Amino acid sequence: MPAPHPPLLEMHGIVKEFPGVRALDGVDLVVRAGEVHCLLGQNGAGKSTLIKVLSGAHGIDAGTIAWEGSPITLTNPQAALDTGIATIYQELDLVDGLSVADNIFLGHERARAGITHRAEMNHTARALLARLGHREIRPTREVGSLSAAGKQIVSMARALSRNAQVIVMDEPSAVLDSDEVDGLFTVVRDLRTAGTAIIYISHRLEEIRRIGDRLTVLKDGRTVASDISATDTPTADLITLMTGRTVSSVFPSRPGVADAAPLLKVSGLGRRGEFGDVSLEVRPGEIIGLAGLVGAGRSEIVETIFGARRADHGTVEVEGTRLRNGSVDAAVSAGLGLCPEERKSQGLILDDAVHRNVSLASFDRFSRFGISAESAERAAAHEAARSVDIRPDAPDRIIRTLSGGNQQKVVLARWLLRGCKVLLLDEPTRGVDVGARAEIYALIRQLADSGVALIVVSSDIDEVLGLSDRILVIAEGSIVHEGPSDDIDAAGVLDRILAIHDRPTHPQKGEVA
Repeated sequence: MPAPHPPLLEMHGIVKEFPGVRALDGVDLVVRAGEVHCLLGQNGAGKSTLIKVLSGAHGIDAGTIAWEGSPITLTNPQAALDTGIATIYQELDLVDGLSVADNIFLGHERARAGITHRAEMNHTARALLARLGHREIRPTREVGSLSAAGKQIVSMARALSRNAQVIVMDEPSAVLDSDEVDGLFTVVRDLRTAGTAIIYISHRLEEIRRIGDRLTVLKDGRTVASDISATDTPTADLITLMTGRTVSSVFPSRPGVADAAPLLKVSGLGRRGEFGDVSLEVRPGEIIGLAGLVGAGRSEIVETIFGARRADHGTVEVEGTRLRNGSVDAAVSAGLGLCPEERKSQGLILDDAVHRNVSLASFDRFSRFGISAESAERAAAHEAARSVDIRPDAPDRIIRTLSGGNQQKVVLARWLLRGCKVLLLDEPTRGVDVGARAEIYALIRQLADSGVALIVVSSDIDEVLGLSDRILVIAEGSIVHEGPSDDIDAAGVLDRILAIHDRPTHPQKGEVA
Protein backbone atom coordinates (compact mmCIF):
# COMPACT_ATOMS: atom_id res chain seq x y z
CA MET A 1 0.00 0.00 0.00
CA PRO A 2 1.35 3.47 -0.84
CA ALA A 3 2.04 5.76 2.10
CA PRO A 4 -0.82 8.21 2.77
CA HIS A 5 -0.24 11.80 1.72
CA PRO A 6 0.61 14.07 4.66
CA PRO A 7 -1.75 16.93 5.44
CA LEU A 8 -1.21 20.01 3.33
CA LEU A 9 -0.74 22.27 6.38
CA GLU A 10 0.12 21.33 9.96
CA MET A 11 0.53 23.69 12.92
CA HIS A 12 1.43 22.25 16.31
CA GLY A 13 1.92 23.91 19.68
CA ILE A 14 1.80 27.45 18.25
CA VAL A 15 2.55 30.13 20.84
CA LYS A 16 2.41 33.86 20.21
CA GLU A 17 3.00 36.39 22.96
CA PHE A 18 2.53 40.14 23.07
CA PRO A 19 3.48 42.41 25.98
CA GLY A 20 1.37 41.28 28.91
CA VAL A 21 -0.69 38.70 27.02
CA ARG A 22 -0.29 35.24 25.49
CA ALA A 23 -2.60 35.40 22.47
CA LEU A 24 -1.89 31.84 21.33
CA ASP A 25 -1.04 29.21 23.92
CA GLY A 26 -0.39 25.94 22.12
CA VAL A 27 -2.71 25.96 19.10
CA ASP A 28 -2.92 22.93 16.81
CA LEU A 29 -4.40 23.06 13.30
CA VAL A 30 -4.30 20.39 10.60
CA VAL A 31 -5.67 21.15 7.13
CA ARG A 32 -5.93 18.71 4.21
CA ALA A 33 -6.13 19.44 0.51
CA GLY A 34 -9.63 19.65 -0.94
CA GLU A 35 -11.49 20.40 2.31
CA VAL A 36 -13.30 23.31 3.89
CA HIS A 37 -11.86 23.51 7.38
CA CYS A 38 -13.87 25.78 9.67
CA LEU A 39 -12.25 27.71 12.49
CA LEU A 40 -14.57 28.61 15.36
CA GLY A 41 -14.15 30.60 18.54
CA GLN A 42 -15.41 33.65 20.36
CA ASN A 43 -13.86 37.06 19.75
CA GLY A 44 -10.62 37.00 21.68
CA ALA A 45 -10.16 33.24 21.26
CA GLY A 46 -7.08 33.75 19.07
CA LYS A 47 -8.50 33.37 15.56
CA SER A 48 -7.24 36.72 14.28
CA THR A 49 -3.76 36.14 15.68
CA LEU A 50 -3.65 32.66 14.13
CA ILE A 51 -4.66 34.12 10.76
CA LYS A 52 -1.84 36.66 11.00
CA VAL A 53 0.63 33.88 11.79
CA LEU A 54 -0.59 31.96 8.74
CA SER A 55 -0.33 35.05 6.54
CA GLY A 56 3.21 35.77 7.72
CA ALA A 57 2.26 39.01 9.46
CA HIS A 58 3.25 37.62 12.90
CA GLY A 59 6.12 35.33 13.75
CA ILE A 60 5.72 32.60 16.38
CA ASP A 61 7.42 32.27 19.76
CA ALA A 62 7.10 28.47 19.93
CA GLY A 63 5.69 25.58 17.93
CA THR A 64 6.12 24.17 14.44
CA ILE A 65 4.56 24.71 11.02
CA ALA A 66 4.81 22.08 8.27
CA TRP A 67 3.82 22.19 4.58
CA GLU A 68 3.22 18.80 2.98
CA GLY A 69 5.24 17.22 5.79
CA SER A 70 8.25 19.54 5.60
CA PRO A 71 8.98 22.24 8.22
CA ILE A 72 8.59 25.84 7.04
CA THR A 73 9.02 29.31 8.52
CA LEU A 74 6.58 32.05 7.54
CA THR A 75 8.81 35.05 8.16
CA ASN A 76 6.70 37.59 6.25
CA PRO A 77 3.58 37.84 4.05
CA GLN A 78 5.58 37.19 0.88
CA ALA A 79 6.85 33.92 2.35
CA ALA A 80 3.26 32.81 3.01
CA LEU A 81 2.21 33.70 -0.56
CA ASP A 82 5.25 31.91 -2.01
CA THR A 83 4.36 28.82 0.03
CA GLY A 84 0.80 28.85 -1.32
CA ILE A 85 -1.18 30.45 1.53
CA ALA A 86 -3.42 33.42 0.68
CA THR A 87 -5.65 35.31 3.12
CA ILE A 88 -8.88 37.16 2.33
CA TYR A 89 -9.59 39.43 5.27
CA GLN A 90 -13.03 40.58 6.42
CA GLU A 91 -11.98 44.14 5.58
CA LEU A 92 -11.09 43.52 1.93
CA ASP A 93 -7.70 44.97 0.95
CA LEU A 94 -8.66 46.03 -2.56
CA VAL A 95 -7.97 49.41 -4.18
CA ASP A 96 -11.28 50.86 -5.36
CA GLY A 97 -9.71 53.18 -7.93
CA LEU A 98 -7.90 50.39 -9.80
CA SER A 99 -9.31 47.93 -12.31
CA VAL A 100 -10.21 44.34 -11.49
CA ALA A 101 -7.10 43.06 -13.30
CA ASP A 102 -4.84 45.58 -11.57
CA ASN A 103 -6.14 44.43 -8.18
CA ILE A 104 -5.73 40.74 -9.02
CA PHE A 105 -2.06 41.23 -9.96
CA LEU A 106 -1.27 43.95 -7.42
CA GLY A 107 2.27 43.33 -6.19
CA HIS A 108 3.10 40.79 -8.90
CA GLU A 109 2.22 42.62 -12.08
CA ARG A 110 2.94 41.00 -15.42
CA ALA A 111 5.81 43.15 -16.61
CA ARG A 112 8.97 42.71 -18.64
CA ALA A 113 11.76 45.25 -19.01
CA GLY A 114 9.74 47.64 -16.85
CA ILE A 115 6.73 47.55 -19.18
CA THR A 116 3.40 46.30 -17.79
CA HIS A 117 1.64 43.90 -20.16
CA ARG A 118 -1.98 44.83 -19.54
CA ALA A 119 -3.37 42.66 -22.31
CA GLU A 120 -1.78 39.59 -20.72
CA MET A 121 -3.05 40.60 -17.27
CA ASN A 122 -6.58 41.13 -18.61
CA HIS A 123 -6.51 37.78 -20.42
CA THR A 124 -5.33 35.88 -17.33
CA ALA A 125 -7.75 37.77 -15.06
CA ARG A 126 -10.61 36.85 -17.39
CA ALA A 127 -9.61 33.16 -17.15
CA LEU A 128 -9.42 33.30 -13.34
CA LEU A 129 -12.84 34.95 -13.07
CA ALA A 130 -14.28 32.31 -15.42
CA ARG A 131 -12.77 29.59 -13.24
CA LEU A 132 -14.67 31.11 -10.32
CA GLY A 133 -17.89 31.15 -12.37
CA HIS A 134 -18.06 34.93 -12.79
CA ARG A 135 -17.44 35.70 -16.44
CA GLU A 136 -19.69 38.76 -16.08
CA ILE A 137 -17.00 40.66 -14.14
CA ARG A 138 -14.88 42.51 -16.71
CA PRO A 139 -11.12 42.71 -15.98
CA THR A 140 -11.15 46.38 -16.98
CA ARG A 141 -13.98 47.35 -14.63
CA GLU A 142 -13.12 49.61 -11.69
CA VAL A 143 -13.27 47.60 -8.46
CA GLY A 144 -15.01 50.43 -6.59
CA SER A 145 -18.10 49.93 -8.76
CA LEU A 146 -18.52 46.28 -7.72
CA SER A 147 -20.83 44.98 -5.01
CA ALA A 148 -19.39 43.44 -1.84
CA ALA A 149 -19.91 39.99 -3.35
CA GLY A 150 -18.12 41.03 -6.54
CA LYS A 151 -15.17 42.35 -4.56
CA GLN A 152 -14.86 39.03 -2.75
CA ILE A 153 -14.69 37.24 -6.09
CA VAL A 154 -11.84 39.57 -7.11
CA SER A 155 -10.04 38.76 -3.84
CA MET A 156 -10.40 35.03 -4.55
CA ALA A 157 -9.12 35.54 -8.09
CA ARG A 158 -6.11 37.35 -6.61
CA ALA A 159 -5.44 34.35 -4.36
CA LEU A 160 -5.65 31.97 -7.33
CA SER A 161 -3.30 34.22 -9.32
CA ARG A 162 -0.72 33.42 -6.63
CA ASN A 163 -1.35 29.67 -7.12
CA ALA A 164 -2.68 29.47 -3.56
CA GLN A 165 -3.35 25.96 -2.29
CA VAL A 166 -4.74 27.20 1.03
CA ILE A 167 -7.13 30.17 1.08
CA VAL A 168 -8.06 31.67 4.45
CA MET A 169 -11.47 33.39 4.39
CA ASP A 170 -12.29 35.61 7.38
CA GLU A 171 -16.05 36.22 7.82
CA PRO A 172 -16.64 36.24 4.04
CA SER A 173 -20.45 36.43 4.33
CA ALA A 174 -20.62 39.33 6.80
CA VAL A 175 -21.88 41.87 4.24
CA LEU A 176 -23.65 39.52 1.80
CA ASP A 177 -27.35 38.83 1.38
CA SER A 178 -28.69 35.27 1.14
CA ASP A 179 -28.40 35.01 -2.66
CA GLU A 180 -24.82 36.29 -2.56
CA VAL A 181 -23.97 33.79 0.18
CA ASP A 182 -25.32 30.99 -2.04
CA GLY A 183 -23.08 32.23 -4.85
CA LEU A 184 -20.08 32.37 -2.50
CA PHE A 185 -20.69 28.79 -1.39
CA THR A 186 -20.85 27.62 -5.02
CA VAL A 187 -17.40 29.11 -5.60
CA VAL A 188 -16.03 27.58 -2.39
CA ARG A 189 -17.33 24.12 -3.34
CA ASP A 190 -15.77 24.42 -6.80
CA LEU A 191 -12.42 25.34 -5.24
CA ARG A 192 -12.69 22.39 -2.86
CA THR A 193 -13.42 20.03 -5.75
CA ALA A 194 -10.33 21.36 -7.55
CA GLY A 195 -8.20 20.40 -4.51
CA THR A 196 -7.84 23.82 -2.86
CA ALA A 197 -8.07 23.86 0.93
CA ILE A 198 -10.27 26.57 2.45
CA ILE A 199 -9.92 27.74 6.05
CA TYR A 200 -13.35 29.28 6.67
CA ILE A 201 -13.98 31.55 9.66
CA SER A 202 -17.55 32.52 10.55
CA HIS A 203 -19.72 33.24 13.58
CA ARG A 204 -22.77 31.86 11.77
CA LEU A 205 -23.15 28.24 12.76
CA GLU A 206 -25.78 27.63 10.08
CA GLU A 207 -23.15 28.50 7.45
CA ILE A 208 -20.65 26.11 9.00
CA ARG A 209 -23.21 23.32 8.61
CA ARG A 210 -23.75 24.13 4.94
CA ILE A 211 -20.18 24.55 3.76
CA GLY A 212 -17.79 22.94 6.25
CA ASP A 213 -16.17 19.50 6.34
CA ARG A 214 -14.21 19.59 9.60
CA LEU A 215 -13.89 21.96 12.56
CA THR A 216 -11.23 23.29 14.88
CA VAL A 217 -12.46 25.24 17.92
CA LEU A 218 -10.32 27.78 19.80
CA LYS A 219 -10.91 29.15 23.29
CA ASP A 220 -8.62 31.49 25.22
CA GLY A 221 -5.78 30.95 22.75
CA ARG A 222 -5.91 27.15 22.90
CA THR A 223 -7.31 24.42 20.68
CA VAL A 224 -10.19 22.84 22.60
CA ALA A 225 -11.46 20.60 19.78
CA SER A 226 -10.06 19.50 16.43
CA ASP A 227 -10.92 17.15 13.59
CA ILE A 228 -14.63 17.15 14.47
CA SER A 229 -17.47 17.04 11.96
CA ALA A 230 -18.91 20.34 10.79
CA THR A 231 -22.24 18.77 9.92
CA ASP A 232 -22.83 16.28 12.74
CA THR A 233 -21.52 18.01 15.89
CA PRO A 234 -24.54 19.30 17.87
CA THR A 235 -24.88 23.08 18.11
CA ALA A 236 -25.14 22.87 21.90
CA ASP A 237 -21.77 21.11 22.00
CA LEU A 238 -20.14 23.77 19.80
CA ILE A 239 -21.49 26.59 21.96
CA THR A 240 -20.20 24.85 25.09
CA LEU A 241 -16.76 24.37 23.48
CA MET A 242 -16.55 28.04 22.46
CA THR A 243 -17.94 29.62 25.62
CA GLY A 244 -17.22 27.09 28.33
CA ARG A 245 -20.84 27.17 29.40
CA THR A 246 -24.15 25.73 28.31
CA VAL A 247 -26.45 28.11 26.45
CA SER A 248 -29.92 26.68 26.95
CA SER A 249 -31.73 29.53 25.27
CA VAL A 250 -30.03 32.19 23.17
CA PHE A 251 -32.94 34.64 23.12
CA PRO A 252 -34.33 36.04 26.38
CA SER A 253 -38.01 35.53 27.08
CA ARG A 254 -40.45 38.27 26.04
CA PRO A 255 -42.78 39.32 28.87
CA GLY A 256 -45.27 41.09 26.61
CA VAL A 257 -45.87 44.77 25.96
CA ALA A 258 -48.21 46.91 28.02
CA ASP A 259 -50.90 48.86 26.21
CA ALA A 260 -49.61 52.44 26.13
CA ALA A 261 -49.31 55.42 23.85
CA PRO A 262 -46.49 54.99 21.30
CA LEU A 263 -43.14 56.58 22.04
CA LEU A 264 -42.28 56.64 18.35
CA LYS A 265 -44.72 57.25 15.50
CA VAL A 266 -43.66 57.24 11.85
CA SER A 267 -46.25 58.29 9.27
CA GLY A 268 -45.93 57.98 5.48
CA LEU A 269 -42.15 58.26 5.51
CA GLY A 270 -40.37 57.96 2.18
CA ARG A 271 -37.27 58.74 0.11
CA ARG A 272 -37.34 58.54 -3.65
CA GLY A 273 -35.55 55.48 -4.97
CA GLU A 274 -35.04 53.95 -1.50
CA PHE A 275 -38.36 53.35 0.31
CA GLY A 276 -41.89 54.70 0.35
CA ASP A 277 -44.88 55.31 2.62
CA VAL A 278 -43.47 53.61 5.73
CA SER A 279 -45.71 53.92 8.78
CA LEU A 280 -45.08 52.30 12.16
CA GLU A 281 -45.52 52.81 15.89
CA VAL A 282 -43.37 51.57 18.77
CA ARG A 283 -44.60 51.56 22.37
CA PRO A 284 -42.50 51.73 25.55
CA GLY A 285 -40.81 48.38 26.17
CA GLU A 286 -41.60 47.11 22.69
CA ILE A 287 -39.10 45.68 20.20
CA ILE A 288 -40.00 46.00 16.52
CA GLY A 289 -37.96 43.93 14.07
CA LEU A 290 -37.32 44.91 10.46
CA ALA A 291 -36.61 41.82 8.35
CA GLY A 292 -35.61 41.75 4.71
CA LEU A 293 -32.77 41.22 2.30
CA VAL A 294 -29.73 43.48 2.03
CA GLY A 295 -30.74 46.44 -0.14
CA ALA A 296 -34.44 46.26 0.79
CA GLY A 297 -34.30 49.71 2.39
CA ARG A 298 -34.20 48.78 6.09
CA SER A 299 -31.03 50.74 6.94
CA GLU A 300 -32.27 53.72 4.95
CA ILE A 301 -35.53 53.69 6.95
CA VAL A 302 -33.86 53.81 10.38
CA GLU A 303 -31.29 56.39 9.22
CA THR A 304 -34.12 58.62 7.97
CA ILE A 305 -36.03 58.21 11.25
CA PHE A 306 -32.82 59.30 13.03
CA GLY A 307 -32.42 62.33 10.78
CA ALA A 308 -29.22 61.14 9.10
CA ARG A 309 -31.11 61.19 5.79
CA ARG A 310 -33.69 63.78 4.77
CA ALA A 311 -37.15 62.38 3.98
CA ASP A 312 -38.94 63.43 0.81
CA HIS A 313 -42.28 63.03 2.58
CA GLY A 314 -43.73 61.82 5.87
CA THR A 315 -43.24 62.63 9.53
CA VAL A 316 -41.49 61.27 12.63
CA GLU A 317 -42.89 61.95 16.12
CA VAL A 318 -41.48 61.18 19.56
CA GLU A 319 -44.02 61.36 22.39
CA GLY A 320 -46.34 63.32 20.11
CA THR A 321 -43.77 65.94 19.09
CA ARG A 322 -42.88 66.11 15.41
CA LEU A 323 -39.13 66.08 14.70
CA ARG A 324 -37.41 68.43 12.30
CA ASN A 325 -36.77 66.63 9.02
CA GLY A 326 -33.16 65.61 8.40
CA SER A 327 -31.84 66.77 11.77
CA VAL A 328 -29.78 64.37 13.89
CA ASP A 329 -29.53 67.02 16.62
CA ALA A 330 -33.33 67.21 16.84
CA ALA A 331 -33.60 63.42 16.98
CA VAL A 332 -31.01 63.05 19.74
CA SER A 333 -32.52 65.91 21.73
CA ALA A 334 -35.93 64.19 21.50
CA GLY A 335 -34.48 60.95 22.87
CA LEU A 336 -33.53 58.91 19.78
CA GLY A 337 -30.34 56.88 19.51
CA LEU A 338 -28.83 54.91 16.62
CA CYS A 339 -26.38 52.01 16.60
CA PRO A 340 -25.42 52.10 12.89
CA GLU A 341 -24.83 49.16 10.57
CA GLU A 342 -21.13 49.94 10.08
CA ARG A 343 -20.09 50.57 13.65
CA LYS A 344 -16.38 50.99 12.84
CA SER A 345 -16.83 53.66 10.19
CA GLN A 346 -20.12 55.24 11.35
CA GLY A 347 -20.40 54.69 15.09
CA LEU A 348 -16.97 54.74 16.70
CA ILE A 349 -13.78 56.77 16.88
CA LEU A 350 -11.46 53.79 16.64
CA ASP A 351 -8.29 55.50 17.86
CA ASP A 352 -9.92 57.14 20.89
CA ALA A 353 -10.56 55.69 24.34
CA VAL A 354 -13.59 53.73 25.51
CA HIS A 355 -14.79 56.47 27.87
CA ARG A 356 -14.62 59.15 25.13
CA ASN A 357 -16.65 56.99 22.74
CA VAL A 358 -19.25 56.25 25.43
CA SER A 359 -19.72 59.93 26.30
CA LEU A 360 -19.82 61.06 22.66
CA ALA A 361 -23.57 61.78 22.66
CA SER A 362 -23.55 63.37 26.12
CA PHE A 363 -20.85 66.05 25.95
CA ASP A 364 -23.43 68.73 26.72
CA ARG A 365 -23.98 67.14 30.16
CA PHE A 366 -20.31 67.53 31.07
CA SER A 367 -19.43 70.94 29.71
CA ARG A 368 -20.21 74.50 30.68
CA PHE A 369 -19.19 77.60 28.77
CA GLY A 370 -17.21 75.33 26.46
CA ILE A 371 -15.15 73.79 29.29
CA SER A 372 -15.46 70.03 29.80
CA ALA A 373 -15.65 68.47 33.27
CA GLU A 374 -13.44 65.59 32.22
CA SER A 375 -13.37 63.72 35.53
CA ALA A 376 -17.19 63.67 35.74
CA GLU A 377 -17.46 62.64 32.10
CA ARG A 378 -14.94 59.82 32.57
CA ALA A 379 -16.63 58.52 35.72
CA ALA A 380 -20.12 58.51 34.16
CA ALA A 381 -18.85 56.83 30.98
CA HIS A 382 -17.00 54.21 33.02
CA GLU A 383 -20.16 53.43 34.98
CA ALA A 384 -22.15 53.03 31.73
CA ALA A 385 -19.43 50.79 30.28
CA ARG A 386 -19.50 48.60 33.37
CA SER A 387 -23.29 48.32 33.15
CA VAL A 388 -22.96 46.54 29.79
CA ASP A 389 -19.90 44.53 30.90
CA ILE A 390 -17.34 45.84 28.40
CA ARG A 391 -14.21 43.72 28.72
CA PRO A 392 -11.57 44.51 29.72
CA ASP A 393 -12.81 46.99 32.32
CA ALA A 394 -10.41 49.68 31.11
CA PRO A 395 -11.97 53.08 30.26
CA ASP A 396 -8.73 54.31 28.65
CA ARG A 397 -8.46 51.29 26.34
CA ILE A 398 -8.36 52.25 22.64
CA ILE A 399 -11.52 51.14 20.82
CA ARG A 400 -9.63 49.58 17.92
CA THR A 401 -8.16 46.95 20.25
CA LEU A 402 -11.56 45.66 21.42
CA SER A 403 -13.40 42.68 19.97
CA GLY A 404 -16.44 43.24 17.77
CA GLY A 405 -18.82 42.34 20.58
CA ASN A 406 -17.24 44.79 23.00
CA GLN A 407 -17.20 47.53 20.36
CA GLN A 408 -20.94 47.05 19.94
CA LYS A 409 -21.38 47.26 23.71
CA VAL A 410 -19.58 50.63 23.64
CA VAL A 411 -22.21 52.00 21.25
CA LEU A 412 -25.00 50.62 23.47
CA ALA A 413 -23.36 52.17 26.55
CA ARG A 414 -23.31 55.53 24.76
CA TRP A 415 -27.08 55.60 24.48
CA LEU A 416 -27.55 54.23 28.00
CA LEU A 417 -25.54 57.19 29.27
CA ARG A 418 -27.59 59.55 27.11
CA GLY A 419 -30.80 58.05 28.51
CA CYS A 420 -32.49 57.64 25.13
CA LYS A 421 -36.20 56.79 24.88
CA VAL A 422 -36.07 55.16 21.43
CA LEU A 423 -33.10 53.10 20.22
CA LEU A 424 -32.57 52.07 16.60
CA LEU A 425 -30.26 49.05 16.20
CA ASP A 426 -28.96 48.28 12.70
CA GLU A 427 -27.33 44.82 12.46
CA PRO A 428 -26.43 44.82 16.19
CA THR A 429 -24.63 41.44 16.10
CA ARG A 430 -22.77 41.62 12.78
CA GLY A 431 -19.28 40.20 13.27
CA VAL A 432 -20.05 39.21 16.86
CA ASP A 433 -19.40 35.70 18.20
CA VAL A 434 -22.11 33.47 19.61
CA GLY A 435 -21.28 34.12 23.26
CA ALA A 436 -21.24 37.91 22.87
CA ARG A 437 -24.45 37.70 20.82
CA ALA A 438 -26.28 36.19 23.78
CA GLU A 439 -24.99 39.03 25.98
CA ILE A 440 -26.15 41.68 23.49
CA TYR A 441 -29.57 40.02 23.22
CA ALA A 442 -29.87 40.19 27.01
CA LEU A 443 -28.88 43.88 27.00
CA ILE A 444 -31.50 44.65 24.34
CA ARG A 445 -34.14 42.88 26.42
CA GLN A 446 -33.05 44.79 29.53
CA LEU A 447 -33.43 48.07 27.67
CA ALA A 448 -36.93 47.10 26.59
CA ASP A 449 -37.82 46.06 30.14
CA SER A 450 -36.71 49.51 31.34
CA GLY A 451 -39.23 51.15 28.98
CA VAL A 452 -37.06 51.95 25.96
CA ALA A 453 -38.73 51.48 22.56
CA LEU A 454 -36.49 49.62 20.11
CA ILE A 455 -36.32 48.95 16.38
CA VAL A 456 -33.95 46.12 15.38
CA VAL A 457 -32.71 45.61 11.81
CA SER A 458 -31.03 42.30 11.05
CA SER A 459 -30.29 40.13 8.03
CA ASP A 460 -30.53 37.11 10.36
CA ILE A 461 -34.24 36.28 10.20
CA ASP A 462 -34.07 33.99 13.24
CA GLU A 463 -32.52 36.85 15.20
CA VAL A 464 -35.31 39.25 14.26
CA LEU A 465 -37.97 36.69 15.17
CA GLY A 466 -36.28 35.73 18.43
CA LEU A 467 -35.82 39.29 19.68
CA SER A 468 -38.91 41.11 18.44
CA ASP A 469 -42.41 41.48 19.79
CA ARG A 470 -43.64 42.52 16.33
CA ILE A 471 -42.04 42.13 12.93
CA LEU A 472 -42.20 44.20 9.77
CA VAL A 473 -41.03 42.51 6.57
CA ILE A 474 -39.44 44.96 4.12
CA ALA A 475 -39.04 44.22 0.42
CA GLU A 476 -38.00 46.71 -2.25
CA GLY A 477 -38.58 49.64 0.09
CA SER A 478 -42.10 48.68 1.16
CA ILE A 479 -43.64 47.00 4.19
CA VAL A 480 -45.12 43.75 2.85
CA HIS A 481 -46.09 42.22 6.22
CA GLU A 482 -46.68 43.44 9.75
CA GLY A 483 -47.69 41.33 12.73
CA PRO A 484 -46.63 39.58 15.97
CA SER A 485 -43.35 37.72 15.60
CA ASP A 486 -44.92 34.62 17.14
CA ASP A 487 -47.33 34.40 14.20
CA ILE A 488 -44.70 33.91 11.49
CA ASP A 489 -41.57 31.79 10.99
CA ALA A 490 -38.45 32.23 8.86
CA ALA A 491 -40.02 30.46 5.90
CA GLY A 492 -43.03 32.77 6.10
CA VAL A 493 -40.77 35.83 6.10
CA LEU A 494 -38.93 34.62 3.01
CA ASP A 495 -42.21 33.76 1.28
CA ARG A 496 -43.41 37.35 1.71
CA ILE A 497 -40.12 38.79 0.48
CA LEU A 498 -40.02 36.60 -2.62
CA ALA A 499 -43.72 37.03 -3.41
CA ILE A 500 -43.65 40.83 -3.61
CA HIS A 501 -43.89 40.88 -7.38
CA ASP A 502 -46.92 38.60 -7.29
CA ARG A 503 -48.80 40.12 -4.36
CA PRO A 504 -52.43 41.16 -5.00
CA THR A 505 -53.53 44.76 -5.41
CA HIS A 506 -55.50 44.58 -2.15
CA PRO A 507 -53.51 43.43 0.89
CA GLN A 508 -54.10 40.09 2.55
CA LYS A 509 -54.95 39.87 6.22
CA GLY A 510 -51.89 40.81 8.25
CA GLU A 511 -50.29 42.66 5.32
CA VAL A 512 -49.88 46.31 4.51
CA ALA A 513 -50.31 47.69 1.01
